Amino acid sequence: MVSRPCSLAVRPLAVSLAFAWLALGCAPQVVRGGAGTANPKLDEAALGVGLDREDINYLVSENIGSLSQSRFWTREVEPANQPTIAIWPVENRTTQHIEDQLVTILSSIETSFVNSGAVRVVARSDQEALADEIRRQGGAMYDPATAQRAGRQLGAKYFVTGRITSVDEKLSNVRRLQYSLFLQVLEVETGLVKWQHEVTRSKQLKR
Repeated sequence: MVSRPCSLAVRPLAVSLAFAWLALGCAPQVVRGGAGTANPKLDEAALGVGLDREDINYLVSENIGSLSQSRFWTREVEPANQPTIAIWPVENRTTQHIEDQLVTILSSIETSFVNSGAVRVVARSDQEALADEIRRQGGAMYDPATAQRAGRQLGAKYFVTGRITSVDEKLSNVRRLQYSLFLQVLEVETGLVKWQHEVTRSKQLKR
């Protein structure tokens, strides 16, 4: 008779511990991925049809690879004494809000040019300040003539411009999105297109 209260007192504690263990088992788990971790391929998996970092890396690297192997780059840029290049904002022609991705694209392009050692790159802060001024004046941001004038003001010999587009297709329970990054290099003085290239990346979601 004396031991029964103890049994009743211990039972709620055991139940509480069991619930605690269950809660721990169902709690969200955070893992670190990428090079140098136990999950080096974590970033490669697609979590949706949105434009992610893997897509951006592919679109930019394929474009830059085409540029570095072009006749323009090998015959005009590399033999010159580090001509100055400006990178104009990439136009978003998709139906999505991808402002953060556009910043990543510009940063990746800039890093590729700087690391090439073949060109001098106008500081992004100077370019963004000029772009903001053009917006305030109601200028056509993505008009080639506007970019050409901006290139002159920035003291650049060439400027890079481009756009990103998407095609959204649906059939039954399948959705496919195709992202295309188009880049071109124009000569500031003449407005001539010296190089251009387009790369496409597809993503599919099946329900």
